[in-house]
Amino acid sequence: MLDDSVTVEELQAIKNERDTAKTKRDMFKEQYTEARASEVANMSEKDKKPLTESEEEVKANFVKDFKNLVRGRYQNSLDSKTDGTGADAGLTIPQDIRTAINTLVRQYDSLQEYVNVENVTTLTGSRVYEKWAEITGLSMIDDEAGQIGNNDDPKLSLIKYTIKRYAGISTVTNSLLADSAENILAWLSGWIAKKVVVTRNKAILDVIATLPTKPTLAKWDDIIDLEAKVDPAIKQTSFFLTNTSGFTALKKVKNAMGDYLMERDVKSPTGYSIDGFAVKEVSDRWLANGAAGAMPLYFGDLKQAVTLFDRQHLALLSTNIGGGAFETDTTKVRVIDRFDVVKTDEEAFVPASFKAIADQKANLTAGA
Repeated sequence: MLDDSVTVEELQAIKNERDTAKTKRDMFKEQYTEARASEVANMSEKDKKPLTESEEEVKANFVKDFKNLVRGRYQNSLDSKTDGTGADAGLTIPQDIRTAINTLVRQYDSLQEYVNVENVTTLTGSRVYEKWAEITGLSMIDDEAGQIGNNDDPKLSLIKYTIKRYAGISTVTNSLLADSAENILAWLSGWIAKKVVVTRNKAILDVIATLPTKPTLAKWDDIIDLEAKVDPAIKQTSFFLTNTSGFTALKKVKNAMGDYLMERDVKSPTGYSIDGFAVKEVSDRWLANGAAGAMPLYFGDLKQAVTLFDRQHLALLSTNIGGGAFETDTTKVRVIDRFDVVKTDEEAFVPASFKAIADQKANLTAGA
């Protein structure tokens, strides 16, 4: 319970401390995850520990079930042949193999790492988000008997999600089924990771495209103005995001003295920053140029702006009849991913674009 003697300023200070602590917690978690992933990737063979008996059993059972799935024997052994939506349940990919897939996903240009990700267990749901809103001050009362007006309450918005199903198909040859369990898992993990990255990147970009403010930039001052479109309260977690074409173009912009305007920054993933904000680069393949070759330059905190609700339920289905499988004596395998991407704060991230940023020119005036 709140004490009535607590002032609005004290409440705001408490809220700011909470938000700062949450931001630090999320950053530490990301750094720890990246460090662990790097440690595993660089681990020598002698340091790799063998799987436990239970882990080996899970892996062996999954490979066995996958082979049975491809051969048409797995579906008959299911207790329930449908999921919560009434669709085919398929073969669920176990947690440790999903972890391997997620590790591969991080090696690609995945936009998912920049948005807020919330794992959910239900197909639909809602969340309440508080946006950064203008807070008005207290009203002055001249008269002791004067009426006190209502204070402004936090502006809350209700965000709803509905888990959607995304699927992709690949061909499985008979020779793959005769291969080792490790090779089967390596093929599956690599194929699914690429599908997940492409699918989720597109869904995230589709949501970013719905953000209302889309300025067009032409000079360096326009980039500085872009920063002003984001609330100062979230600037400490904001960054610039562009593709390879945009990153290359920005590195070439010079000031009047011929020096490059992009700043060297060892803390930035790309080694560069603009006005102290890190610049992050994504391949043109995943973040393509817009109409007439306009290159993207986004700014803000994407974790505040977009949330991906992850059902964490990757599943496999197969057929040896449709899709030309019968004619070629192969089997088609379909992977199904379940998630939803929603907009949470449209003022926290600004998707700008530019065709070219002009070099700065000297502004010299004659002396008196």
